[in-house]
Amino acid sequence: MDQKELIEQITREVLERLKQSNPKTPGQVEQKPKPAPGGRPPFSGQIVSPGGGAFSTKSEIASVKIPQSPSEIAKYIDHTLLKPEATEEQIKKLCEEAVQYNFYAVCVNSSWVPYCAKKLRGTNVKIAAVVGFPLGAMESRSKGFETRNAVEEGAHEIDMVMNVGAMKSGNTRLVEDDIRWVLRSCRQTTVTKVIIEAALLTDEEKVIACQIAKKAGADFVKTSTGFAKGGATVHDVALMRRTVGPKMGVKAAGGIRNFDDAIAMIRAGATRIGTSSGAAIVTGAKSGEEY
Repeated sequence: MDQKELIEQITREVLERLKQSNPKTPGQVEQKPKPAPGGRPPFSGQIVSPGGGAFSTKSEIASVKIPQSPSEIAKYIDHTLLKPEATEEQIKKLCEEAVQYNFYAVCVNSSWVPYCAKKLRGTNVKIAAVVGFPLGAMESRSKGFETRNAVEEGAHEIDMVMNVGAMKSGNTRLVEDDIRWVLRSCRQTTVTKVIIEAALLTDEEKVIACQIAKKAGADFVKTSTGFAKGGATVHDVALMRRTVGPKMGVKAAGGIRNFDDAIAMIRAGATRIGTSSGAAIVTGAKSGEEY
């Protein structure tokens, strides 16, 4: 069985189990939930079919051109520095490299957003801020506050960490509510990514997590924080892409250090690459970075 067939089998089996565990009562009238504040769709308590009715991202991704050279891959890259010991000089270098190589965005801890906003003013480089990072265990309202503050300070995108413990406990409503707190704190133009921390989940949990993020109205699902053991894998990216369909973004992050790694993720379905090795990827140099 090849990779594509395996992914198809996994998603089909997971969704069939979900269907059996949540049957509709004959004659039951479905109650449609009221819209959540901010215009984001609320949680309906049901998992949607893979690829069906996907929420559109801020830019359509139905067809993806595979980069043929390191220079062509730059626009896929979120140039990343999330180490707790990151210095101002290192963040400055991150911003300068993002401009030099024409990366799509820088991805930083939220405290660095004001600094990056100043350094990147007048450029096309976006700012992505992580929220609830790296554990995802922060209380939901606190994630909402961190999100609102980051957006007000200049963040264009939010990479939030899902409540992994709730997901492992099977508390899908808490997972959904947690995501919605962040979504309600964003502007309509803010791109939102949900980090599912795939290395800590079973394949079934990955499928469910992606479906919850999609149902909530997030724009992307993202593989990893880079802090848990194990980063992005081709298997996980392909499974996530199969689950969310062709219009939702998939960000691969964690352990992507060279051009071949990045291309493998894009071929599997990634539409964004999170890496601290962006400069090495586009120049062909060897990277010693871990994220």
